[in-house]
Amino acid sequence: MPLEPLRVLITNDDGYLAPGIRALAPAIAGLGYDVLVVAPLLDESGVGSARAGMVDRPIRTVTEEEHGVTFIGIEGTPALAVTLGFVGAFGPPPDLVLSGINRGLNIGVTIFHSGTVAAALTAAELGLSAVAVSIDSDDPAFWPTAATVAGEALGWIEDEPAGTVVTLNVPDRPLEQLAGVRHASLAVPKRTRLIGTTAPTGEPMVTIERTNATPDPGTDEALLREGFVTVTPIVGIREVRDDTAATALAKRLTR
Repeated sequence: MPLEPLRVLITNDDGYLAPGIRALAPAIAGLGYDVLVVAPLLDESGVGSARAGMVDRPIRTVTEEEHGVTFIGIEGTPALAVTLGFVGAFGPPPDLVLSGINRGLNIGVTIFHSGTVAAALTAAELGLSAVAVSIDSDDPAFWPTAATVAGEALGWIEDEPAGTVVTLNVPDRPLEQLAGVRHASLAVPKRTRLIGTTAPTGEPMVTIERTNATPDPGTDEALLREGFVTVTPIVGIREVRDDTAATALAKRLTR
């Protein structure tokens, strides 16, 4: 008797109408997976792991079909989409989670702000393995490249221990023009700097300015510039098993 196909929940933070998820979902369905798409109604970029809207109110949803795939938009965040899928709000819970394709890169230690990456980490919190995939362009021309890479990563991660998470960044170029695949460390932010200034109305303000700093070798930022697909395994919040801080605080409170 043939095995049931694995059920994959696909989400993103750009919204259920975004071209990235519309390119990704049919590609994954074409690989034989049972695809469930649940994503925000609107752009929820940069929301991290927020799950606002879960308590004491109904969550509005919109459903539509495209290329044989059902796309469900929810009034909420990517992490909320994963949570709702996990508890069976839209049928059987998923076996795996795939988040993306995010429009624009997600690199460096600041990825904890990313709704795309947070969706994958939320899956891990729930005991599911997940892939987050982003493409290195704000106006991508080669969505199929990132979709192909995501599909291969999904095929790998399905056999890994539950809770495994990788974040991928894919150059926006034809598949045959990729330089290869590399493990990448997370870059320390150098691409932007904060500058204090004054608004025309006189109030103090801060602006974010891009820099031309050279990224450190071996980081996701550097390797992506060289045309490599970057792969970075990540974990969520983990405690440090060290009571130094508690001991110090106890001493300070009793002196």
